[in-house]
Amino acid sequence: MRPFRPARGGAVVARLDRAEAGVLALLLDQLEQLLEAAADDVGGDPVLARLLPEGHRGDPELAADYRELTEASLRSGKADDLATVRATLPDGGGEVRLDAEQAAAWLRSTNDLRLALGTRLDITEDSEPPEDLAGEEEQQLAVYYWLTALQGSLVDALVAGRAGRS
Repeated sequence: MRPFRPARGGAVVARLDRAEAGVLALLLDQLEQLLEAAADDVGGDPVLARLLPEGHRGDPELAADYRELTEASLRSGKADDLATVRATLPDGGGEVRLDAEQAAAWLRSTNDLRLALGTRLDITEDSEPPEDLAGEEEQQLAVYYWLTALQGSLVDALVAGRAGRS
């Protein structure tokens, strides 16, 4: 990956290799499937609880009312963001060029992907990048840290672009 950097016209640009684009596409598919699944099929899933948090933890009735009012729009917004990322992700790798609106969708989606992976892997502030990628969990942890770096480079490029350092 060549990290995001500011470009002319307020855009940000990065380059993903074939494997990175493939991993990101797979993660987008998995998150989309989870968000579209019937409640009976994924009830109690900790990832959904993290992505669609309760509005009020102390009052179950208030939390249910909040969920009823907000869940559809939260899911719709996440689906729209995933569609934007998918539309701007180069098939087979290559240059990613994003305007401000697309960059915001990438930020929200990479955050959701990190939350999902972090929840599945039980990431804490004490978690460290893996030294050895021998096992599946270590590989997933490496993907989590790669997403963190991707998201961080996007934030840095947006800040630098706003500061006029393109």
